[in-house]
Amino acid sequence: MTRSFRFRLAVRFALAMLAGLCALSLLTYVMLREVLDRQLDASLLNVASIQAASVTDAPSGEMRFHEWELSPAEAAQVRDLNRYAQIWNADGESLLRTRYLTTDLPLDTAALHGALAGELTWSEARLEAIPVRSLYYPLGRLGHLHAPHVLQVAAPLLARNQMLHMALLLLAAITLLISGGTFLGGWWLAARAVRPVHEIIDHAQAIEAGTLQRRIGAYADSHEYQRLVQVRNNMPDRLDPAFEAQRRFTADASHELRSPLTALRGEIELALRRPRSDTEYRQVLDSAREEVERLSRITEDLLTLARSDAGVLSPRRGPVQPVLLARELAPRLQAVAPDKGVVITVTGGDDVVLAADPDLLRRLLWNLGSNAVKFSPPAGAVTLAVRREGDAVLLEVADQGPGIPAGERGRIFERFYQADPARSTAAGSGTGLGLAIARVIAELHGAAIEAVEAPGGGALFRVLFPTPA
Repeated sequence: MTRSFRFRLAVRFALAMLAGLCALSLLTYVMLREVLDRQLDASLLNVASIQAASVTDAPSGEMRFHEWELSPAEAAQVRDLNRYAQIWNADGESLLRTRYLTTDLPLDTAALHGALAGELTWSEARLEAIPVRSLYYPLGRLGHLHAPHVLQVAAPLLARNQMLHMALLLLAAITLLISGGTFLGGWWLAARAVRPVHEIIDHAQAIEAGTLQRRIGAYADSHEYQRLVQVRNNMPDRLDPAFEAQRRFTADASHELRSPLTALRGEIELALRRPRSDTEYRQVLDSAREEVERLSRITEDLLTLARSDAGVLSPRRGPVQPVLLARELAPRLQAVAPDKGVVITVTGGDDVVLAADPDLLRRLLWNLGSNAVKFSPPAGAVTLAVRREGDAVLLEVADQGPGIPAGERGRIFERFYQADPARSTAAGSGTGLGLAIARVIAELHGAAIEAVEAPGGGALFRVLFPTPA
């Protein structure tokens, strides 16, 4: 069951206070008991010293107690203050006891033997259902005649126990009262603490798809809530470029898909207006096949970019020789524009090895190479170079086309972006996604891609892989 932050905060405050008060109460109870026991022990020792001195003051060795002359009714009234005394011999036989004792005091033989050895020993027991604390005092300290005798002085514990019980009840009441007050205080404090959150939530729920530019105007009286409101209010400014790019991408994709579909539909409708010869039908079908192939390329490119955006496009790395891939692609690149007579040159050593996905790396080289062929002039040259550069591997694709203006070199990797008119015209049937996919593949491998001016004119694309295999 999900509980509110307000309830949990109040409960935690109350539990923390309860734990602290329980510890403090336990410490207070232990200390109070220790103080009372010390006072009682001091009283017993004082009475035992007086009684021992009076018992052993006869030269003949006769023992007798000096006691108050109290009536039974008076003795009952001062029962909690009364001290009982009894003398034992070494065999545990009673030799003398005070007049108010109707039965022997409970004897602790271990304490008796300790007193016979000359030590003061203490013990607790029950006398006729009344708890008592006893001191065993060796009378041998006052003369050799009483060496085998031990004086036991006992005091009732009823008053001490009642005081401890009352103190325990008082501490429990204080603990519960303060813990309950802490819960209520925490509940009130949590209500004030979360009130701005509810206001922020109410304002945020009113923001819909068409009102993303609305700002939260909830009052926040703390630095943390002010930051929360500020972050939310600044969020549209950070997300707008992404939304705009997504809208532009959707519009461009729709346009690119609509163009071949419109051409395909027009050619088919034109062919169906009247009977045609086999040659004319074949021409229509060939043209339709070209448009379908273009649609397939666009769809495949869009799927690749969508998988990249979703984070499911991951390279299967393995040792790859990029020079061999470039040599494999060179004949296919010449077929991109067979009428131009572009010369494809591949340079680099077979010893350069990369840890890369061979299919993705082949597609990167194809996109950059086919782009270079399309923008190359007739009888131009396209160079695919692979070489080591320090600890990295550098792939370069250069053409002799019109080049790329400096202000547009950072944007040509955007989806469906068209550069200057010269390159746009030369692009022919391109989808406008090849360079965007090349950047995605490079980034998946941790590589950096850039477009610069070639030394002899034209465009030069550089892909720097940080670590070879």
